[in-house]
Amino acid sequence: MEKLLDVENVSISFIQYTQGLNQRDLKVITDLTLDVFEGEILAILGSSGSGKSLLAHAIFGILPENANLNGTIKYKGKELSQKDKEEIRGKEIALIPQSVNFLDPLMKISDQAIGETKDDAEKKEKKQKQREIFEHYNLGPEVDDMYPFQLSGGMARRVLVSTALLSNPKLVVADEPTPGLDQKTVKETLNHFKHMKEDGVGVLLITHDIHAALEVADRIGIFYSGYVIEIAENKDFSGNGENLLHPYTKALYKALPANGFELTEGHQPLHGEIPKGCPYYDRCEMRMGICKEERPELTDLGNKKVRCFKYEGGLKNGT
Repeated sequence: MEKLLDVENVSISFIQYTQGLNQRDLKVITDLTLDVFEGEILAILGSSGSGKSLLAHAIFGILPENANLNGTIKYKGKELSQKDKEEIRGKEIALIPQSVNFLDPLMKISDQAIGETKDDAEKKEKKQKQREIFEHYNLGPEVDDMYPFQLSGGMARRVLVSTALLSNPKLVVADEPTPGLDQKTVKETLNHFKHMKEDGVGVLLITHDIHAALEVADRIGIFYSGYVIEIAENKDFSGNGENLLHPYTKALYKALPANGFELTEGHQPLHGEIPKGCPYYDRCEMRMGICKEERPELTDLGNKKVRCFKYEGGLKNGT
């Protein structure tokens, strides 16, 4: 399988004013590394407000002007400049946004799905393709002349998915696609991603819903305080979680009601409060002296990755 997306050591920060005119550089994402292959669904799982959506905005080059972006983002092996991102977004890479508010309330659905066209011939061709994709997602001809306020939540979500697919993208980034939806619509939305995978599309699913991630993802990246701390295979989330590597991932799995609802004391550090060493140090039952002073790198273990000194260098349990 071809690697579509390669995100390496990406950090995103913002200039923040404190007292008076004093400034500080507030890092929201400190070290984010992941990759997505064609025909694969990779879920990035993290708590609400942890900065996950900034990853999507960084990939598409739509970060706020006051954002500082470091690290590299590659598509099919080529590092993307801002110009590259502008040229391929909406074409080879497509965004399914978090909110249905991305739909223009003053435009009919068909018009905003098709977008601008050069002439009548192009408009007719796009219209035909739009109708075919809409039909695939159970959106009848009557939807074309509707305005967003006339759609149900499920219909609006299907419109966003369908619109993203109009350009035959190779990579789809879905930013929190399920919040606020009923169970039936959530299942329907997740099935859309399964269909994309079957068609060879790579999907990056950004979510805080572990159940949604486990339902569709091949691999799951765990996001904690601005870091990817583990990338595990879906099958690792089974049994007692014995195949999961990072203590936080294990704790997250065991906190599920089906696994005993075991809760861990403490909370995820806020931006600007991350300790000097490992971001999970204060809550970790496996911590060592080095964990307080130094920050572990993300270690590649084949199909898995983990940020923990017990696995650094590819050696399990530090042996």
